[in-house]
Amino acid sequence: MGYQAAGTPGRDILRYHDQPNGYVVFDGECYAINAKVQQISGYSAHAGQRDLLNFIKRMRVRPRKVHLVHGDDSAKRTLKGLIEIEHPECEVVVP
Repeated sequence: MGYQAAGTPGRDILRYHDQPNGYVVFDGECYAINAKVQQISGYSAHAGQRDLLNFIKRMRVRPRKVHLVHGDDSAKRTLKGLIEIEHPECEVVVP
C-alpha cells in the first residue's frame, strides 16, 4: 500500500498489521489482519482504471484478493468488474 489517509482502514492496516492482535474495522466489523503488508512509496493513489489494472498485471506475484476501499461506490464497482474480467483468479472485495 502507498499513502493512507488518517481515519481510513488503509491507515489502520498499515499501522497495526505487525501488532500481535492487529485488526481493522470494515462496516462496523473487526477483522484480524492476516496479510503480509508492505508500504510502496512513490505509487500514486490517483491512477486511473487502466493504470490500476496494469499495476496488478505487472506484479511478479499476483494477489489472490484485492479490497477496493478508495473511491466512489460506482467507480469501485466498475473497477471490481474489470479486475474480475482481466484477473479471474483474483477475488475482489468492495466493503
